[in-house]
Amino acid sequence: MQAYDLKTIREIYELPLPELFFRAQQVQRQHHDPAAVQLCTLQSIKTGRCPEDCKYCPQSSHYNTDLQPEPLMNVEAVLANARAAREGGAARFCMGAAWREVRDGAQFDSVLATVKGVSELGLEVCCTLGMLSGPQASRLKEAGCTVYNHNLDTSREFYPEIITTRTYDERLTTLANVRQAGLQVCSGGILGMGETVDDRLKLLRELATLDPQPDSVPINALVPVPGTPLAEKASLDPFEFVRIIATARILMPRSMVRLSAGRTEMSDELQALCFLAGANSIFLGEKLLTTPNPERSDDMRLLNRLGLHPLTTAPVEAAHAAG
Repeated sequence: MQAYDLKTIREIYELPLPELFFRAQQVQRQHHDPAAVQLCTLQSIKTGRCPEDCKYCPQSSHYNTDLQPEPLMNVEAVLANARAAREGGAARFCMGAAWREVRDGAQFDSVLATVKGVSELGLEVCCTLGMLSGPQASRLKEAGCTVYNHNLDTSREFYPEIITTRTYDERLTTLANVRQAGLQVCSGGILGMGETVDDRLKLLRELATLDPQPDSVPINALVPVPGTPLAEKASLDPFEFVRIIATARILMPRSMVRLSAGRTEMSDELQALCFLAGANSIFLGEKLLTTPNPERSDDMRLLNRLGLHPLTTAPVEAAHAAG
């Protein structure tokens, strides 16, 4: 795995846009089917009352938002949504719970039963449940979980401006526990929180130097939510967003680069540029946990207009087919 210093990453990011796209496409075609897009669905299975103080998040108990807390969903309710996601074309079903950390007990046992049920539907299972110990990660793996999401969010330097209730190293420890248990790692960040371009590049460097690199890298654009400290943040420059997508693709050739939160504010043309820059995964469904997401019909219409198709094989198999 190549080690990148910040100067080299900045040189990639600052390339003329056609050259940056060209290099990203070279990498994309070497490791992936350039016309395939992985379709995922994200379900909030426990909403709100989170003790963390992430300044972007309406689920934090520190802020007064319009979000209505909801207890942990029962197994059958989640499975019904997973079946609908499968019928809608999703290959991966992601479940998120607004917890600081996983605690052993009845609720975690319920999550494990849900994971087993979703896996038996033939879907890849992803969970994002907060901090996770090694034994807990192993139990998720045994239940049928494929992937664990735990975002780094931003650079190590800017991180304390966004979150004070969990350290950067605690996030990295969870990722290490996940990988040690044999789960795939899904980890990315959020753009537009007031960070500098260098903060974004440092985030990419942190992700790219994980060994091995993340299997999935979700890139989120901040969705400002009234009542949170970041509610008044200005919209992100679209070309800065596209440059981060392309740079992520070049630095992490085999990773699935996922367009995540913020797509409702993106034009079809901007999303098309993101696919050209190397993004090859999106979330389907009207919500990403608690923030809006485009309608499935809109997404399928856009993919059809662009001549793209859902990824129907595992990413590794697709890479061999494309290579």
